[in-house]
Amino acid sequence: MTASPDTPGRGVEQTERSAAESAADAPSSGGRGGMFRSLRERNYRYYASGQVVSLTGTWMQRAAQDWLVLELSGGSPAALGVAVALQFLPTMLFTLYAGVIADRFDKRRMLILVQSGMGLCGVALGLLDVGGLVELWQVYALALALGCFSAFDAPVRQSFVVEMVGAAQLSNAVALNSMTFNLARIVGPAVAGGLITAVGTGPVFLINGLSSGAVVLGLLLMDTARLHRAAAPDGKRGQLLAGLRYVSGRPELILILSLVFCVSTFGMNFENAFAVIARNVFDRNAAGYGLLITALAVGTLTGASLAARRAGGRPRLRLVFGGAAAFGVLESVASLMPGYRTFALALVPVGIAVMTCTTAANSTVQLTVDPAVRGRVMGLYMMLFLGGRPLGGLLSGWLAEVFNGRAPLLIGGAAVALASLAGAGVLARRSTGLPAGPG
Repeated sequence: MTASPDTPGRGVEQTERSAAESAADAPSSGGRGGMFRSLRERNYRYYASGQVVSLTGTWMQRAAQDWLVLELSGGSPAALGVAVALQFLPTMLFTLYAGVIADRFDKRRMLILVQSGMGLCGVALGLLDVGGLVELWQVYALALALGCFSAFDAPVRQSFVVEMVGAAQLSNAVALNSMTFNLARIVGPAVAGGLITAVGTGPVFLINGLSSGAVVLGLLLMDTARLHRAAAPDGKRGQLLAGLRYVSGRPELILILSLVFCVSTFGMNFENAFAVIARNVFDRNAAGYGLLITALAVGTLTGASLAARRAGGRPRLRLVFGGAAAFGVLESVASLMPGYRTFALALVPVGIAVMTCTTAANSTVQLTVDPAVRGRVMGLYMMLFLGGRPLGGLLSGWLAEVFNGRAPLLIGGAAVALASLAGAGVLARRSTGLPAGPG
């Protein structure tokens, strides 16, 4: 039986056992075989199809926004860091409360509203840019607005996956979501780089705004009777605190969430770091920047494909920490590559490692929590995962200004590697029954 929201868990062994049991007992969503088995569920097919289009537009906008900020600011890495910070700052402020809302209200309807708002942000920025009216403060303001919508989108979207496919197919669906994300990450920046060179950044923002309609359409077409809905908690006050108490009683969740924060804050500031490296280190244009994002995405797509093949009911804590350690080391090594081509090639294994870590962390957290608090726990997860970006964006810009464009990747990778080794040490001592000891 899974622990209640106010009851501490009983360690790593109970976590893995309860997750395996819940996955085995859950209704099947179309069998167990095949990399794409969760797509046998019709609702998830609609969702995934819309996500491919919408996420491609999102990655086009991210590349265009970074490039536009650099152009408007005269190539300032610090200005780019501010834009990243503003876009992800709302995550730190609102995502926990969004998790409470995700547990209490209809997730599909919430996603329709939030995705529509995100689309409007893209259209507004596109119209300003195409009309020649765009200024840096407007980019900042719309980045902040987009961040507010994203703060509510993230926990709702993450906790909605299990409602579409059921617990038995959750790990596979999480891996396929990562594949979708990284397929878009390959196509989006490459297309954006070409469009920016040909027609400028404005049309890219407009395309992204319109692409949100695809995921909204997929949500509208769903058969709500086929959703695996969790029972909503009562409307009493204190639901947020109940979720936090639940996590505080689960040491293995605390370890994973802490590592996720370190990986996101210090290691995953790819877009702004690559923009600075492409422009200021290797003297490349927007297309060259887009190809760096694409090289990383080839690795992350490969990592997600491997995760989808091996996805099963049992969480793998060692995979989380091992993947993070490999990611940190490989990122530091990549930062030392002397030429543009060798740097781009080194990003492929970096992508495989980071996807191994993040996919395993996401599915492990979702499989090991009580369904009644999943939205709140995923709100905390996404707050740490996305909320580390404002700090990381500012840190990345500062390191690039003070040292050079390579410093954010070199220092960030080293920090991730050290954090993962420390977490793995704590995990090993808990698993073998050794006392933690002082310090």
